[in-house]
Amino acid sequence: MPTRSYGWCVSTTSVLAPVAGRAVPLQDVPDPVFSQGMVGFGAAVDPPRGVVEAVAPVSGKILKLMPHAYIVMTPDNVGVLVHLGLDTVGLKGEGFTAHVSQGDEVTAGQLVITYDVPSVEANGLNPIVPVVVMDERESSNVVPSDAVHEGAEITSGASLFTANK
Repeated sequence: MPTRSYGWCVSTTSVLAPVAGRAVPLQDVPDPVFSQGMVGFGAAVDPPRGVVEAVAPVSGKILKLMPHAYIVMTPDNVGVLVHLGLDTVGLKGEGFTAHVSQGDEVTAGQLVITYDVPSVEANGLNPIVPVVVMDERESSNVVPSDAVHEGAEITSGASLFTANK
């Protein structure tokens, strides 16, 4: 019987830190929706306590743009969610300024939202920024960078994790 070869196409997506700060393993985010990977797996960044620029973690199309969060879809159909703070949907846009529109094409590192971290903290909310691959159910498909493992400071645009599809 002839053997059949199945060509597995694996795409590797390097996901950049959307903000500077301390890299944090996703399981350490104090919100079960993120820490348990309910929306997907990835990592997080605890930002500096000032007004920061949140950039696109990957190149692609802005699939969804809310004041406090955005999803960038890569040409390989990898959707990356950036969520600015925990429970920040209740702020109704206060503390966030968008610089792109839903449907725009962006390049990795391009400014998406200006994020007023002190404003979020003044409302009693955690400003940590989870970054996840949407609907990724296998944590092993997401490989965090050394900075995440070490809880080290990371610069905006530095490698946060690699996603393998």
